[in-house]
Amino acid sequence: MAKGKKIICAVTNDLTYDQRMIRICTSLAEANYEVLLVGRKRTKSKPLNQKAFQQKRIYCFFEKGKFLYIEYNIRLFFFLLFQSFDVVNATDLDTILPCLYASKLKRKARVYDAHELFCEMEEIISRPSIYAIWKAIEKKAVPQFEFGYTIGSQYAAEFFRMYQRQYPVVRNATVLRPYEIKSHKEKYILYQGAVNEGRCFEQLIPAMQHIHAKLIVCGDGNFFEQAIAMAKTYQVSDKIEFKGYVPPNQLIEFTQNAYIGISIFSNTCQSNYLSLANRFFDYMHSAVPQLAMNFPEYASINNEVEIAYLIDKPEPDYIVKGLQKLLSDVEYYLRLQQNCMVARKKYNWQEQEKTLLSVYKKILE
Repeated sequence: MAKGKKIICAVTNDLTYDQRMIRICTSLAEANYEVLLVGRKRTKSKPLNQKAFQQKRIYCFFEKGKFLYIEYNIRLFFFLLFQSFDVVNATDLDTILPCLYASKLKRKARVYDAHELFCEMEEIISRPSIYAIWKAIEKKAVPQFEFGYTIGSQYAAEFFRMYQRQYPVVRNATVLRPYEIKSHKEKYILYQGAVNEGRCFEQLIPAMQHIHAKLIVCGDGNFFEQAIAMAKTYQVSDKIEFKGYVPPNQLIEFTQNAYIGISIFSNTCQSNYLSLANRFFDYMHSAVPQLAMNFPEYASINNEVEIAYLIDKPEPDYIVKGLQKLLSDVEYYLRLQQNCMVARKKYNWQEQEKTLLSVYKKILE
């Protein structure tokens, strides 16, 4: 059934660092589907590496703001209209309209891949007029996507509550590979991911005044320059190394050699509170104990097998207490490290892709 069937997956990023979509498209390609991942070409986009699936980037004149979304959605719609496909995959709400209308006009199947509770993200709910627009789009489009999946049981429950859509869970888990615990030449703390508002750099940076270890930040985002300025203000620039975007093969090395991972978020929106971040699994698979939030998804896994020190509030005092515990209590640290080796056998991409492939098999049959 898979052979010859074409799936187009649409995102708004430039494809280079989207590890979830790379995993999804690779799994679909290895299941003998013809897969095309479509994203956006930016001025600073780096050349794409060859993958098991096809890749296409659409150029937009606008780089950010509402005009970018309008332009990209129009361009994506016409691109899809002149492509042959059997299934189109809308990744998050910012690609949903062109995927909806193109699939309707071509009478083809469609899937909603919800990485976020899009309308509940901090940058959306903090702007009422923007929220109203996106919420109207969500209410119109999501009920028309019979098929879909999302990253955690909490998000799935919300989609059922709001739209009576029973989306299965495909977690952002890391690919399981043979691994041995590393010895540490240096006890550094690692943050990997977007350096955005809501990722608690306002609390983490001042906390570093009281931590006798280096923090390495691998990522970029809308709070990157402010974070660098804050490090200077709090006189911890010598303790924090901002790497910017790091290619995946280099990021793996940083992760595997880290002593502690950081997975903290502000509790200012439902999208954060109910989240389950990629990095949580990346640290797990590298046997790196982490400081994480006592939010439902993280608590659920941690109650099953303890791999993280969970904090109730992302405030400097809580962060300092957690990091000092991980740095000083060797017995506790080693227990968490060994638990990571247990947890990775259950929470891995090989298990998650079974659900992913079952969704597409159901659609195409």
